[in-house]
Amino acid sequence: MPYKEKPDNDLKLYYTIGEVAELFQVNTSLVRFWEKEFPQIRPKKNRKGNRLFTREDIRHFRMIYQLVKEQGYTLDGARKKLQASNQQAHDPLSETIQRLEHVKSLLDQMENQLP
Repeated sequence: MPYKEKPDNDLKLYYTIGEVAELFQVNTSLVRFWEKEFPQIRPKKNRKGNRLFTREDIRHFRMIYQLVKEQGYTLDGARKKLQASNQQAHDPLSETIQRLEHVKSLLDQMENQLP
């Protein structure tokens, strides 16, 4: 896998397009292209218009890279796979919220039963 893992002690908040391209050993044009094709990648831009990628952008880029370059997905297929995984990721959160609300209602009932 061409992706170069950065050490965990790297505390940078933002990465330039050149750094992202170097991480994945791709051209900067591919980074710009995928930015347009995948809404998950949303770099910030500074006053000069330079793209500044967050760790979350790099995490999304890594998933896209694995799907397209390593697993052979088409761009449309990778887009659908990412959307499906994002929907699944949101479901556990709503399930957790429902459980917490249930626990809260049980605690409220217990409190009302106290003398």
